Amino acid sequence: MTMTVAARIPDNWISSRAEPASRDATIDTMRGIAILMVIGIHSLPQPLDTSWPTIIDAALRPCVPIFLFASGYLTARSNRVPLGKRVMATLVPYAIAFTAAYVYMAWHNPAMDHRFTTTMARFLLAYVFVYYYVFVYLGCTVGLWLVFRCANINARDASQRLVTFLGLSIIFGLIAGSYLDPLLSRAGFSESLVQEARLRDIPFWFTFASLGVLFGKAGGETALRNMRSVILGATLIAYLIYAAIRITNLGDAADYDSVAFFGYAALFSVLLLAFQPRPPFLATIGSGSYFIYLWHIFIVMMLRDHTSLRGYGAFPDFVATYIITTLVSVTGLLTIRRIMPPRTLRWLGA
Repeated sequence: MTMTVAARIPDNWISSRAEPASRDATIDTMRGIAILMVIGIHSLPQPLDTSWPTIIDAALRPCVPIFLFASGYLTARSNRVPLGKRVMATLVPYAIAFTAAYVYMAWHNPAMDHRFTTTMARFLLAYVFVYYYVFVYLGCTVGLWLVFRCANINARDASQRLVTFLGLSIIFGLIAGSYLDPLLSRAGFSESLVQEARLRDIPFWFTFASLGVLFGKAGGETALRNMRSVILGATLIAYLIYAAIRITNLGDAADYDSVAFFGYAALFSVLLLAFQPRPPFLATIGSGSYFIYLWHIFIVMMLRDHTSLRGYGAFPDFVATYIITTLVSVTGLLTIRRIMPPRTLRWLGA
């Protein structure tokens, strides 16, 4: 029964009130946890020039991998990638949020470049606010579609071919994560451009989607539940390593696309799958996480640009920003679900 239900789960962040039976409580809860982590990261004072923000930031960084892991996991269960449906379900809400974000940026920056080519580049690369994940998700979705097509699901050796392709994608993704920034730096690109490229390092991000597919195909939830303590211990050790590397600036101490980050984020995603959390409130947040992702940043930016929270100190500013943003975002999600028709909800990603 579980396998049958999971096979009908659509893989995107879009929730519809007309399809309540198609949701998976565990996956929605994982997404709910991930979106709360996203809000936490964006609520931290910037730049992270002291240890305590870096420690918190490091703990919250698996948010994007959790989304990608869940995407791959559900793809494995459904055994298909409805590419057109996913692209449209992602792009329409993004286009609406991008327009609002562009207006907000222009309002606060009179010298903003409004040339058509620049604007299109911003849209295509999701170079506005924190929307780079849209670019990453679409890239990983195309990657999943290609992998499943190349594996030829109907072939006799389809499973072996799929596992091989996924294993190779993880290997080359980690290589890309390790050497993309040195390559771009040697080529003379600016540090800011290198960081933007690392945020959009699709081969690296695809490693988490691939890992999700592998665990979805393995179907070893019972084994994972029996290994919870082992996975928890490994996750804690991986976090300590990742946080220590970032604090001491040892080697590749980047926020993203490093081997240390992959180890911690991958284990954290597997840990959530092993514990299979299902609190209804978190599942509700997770079912509308795309809406919260697209719009919560407006609350954060308005608090920073139009309030004096920073005057109370870095930590009180972080706590207040996080609480206010979370409450307003969740309340907004629940409100529009009560008053908006299903088609409008899909346009907004709610």
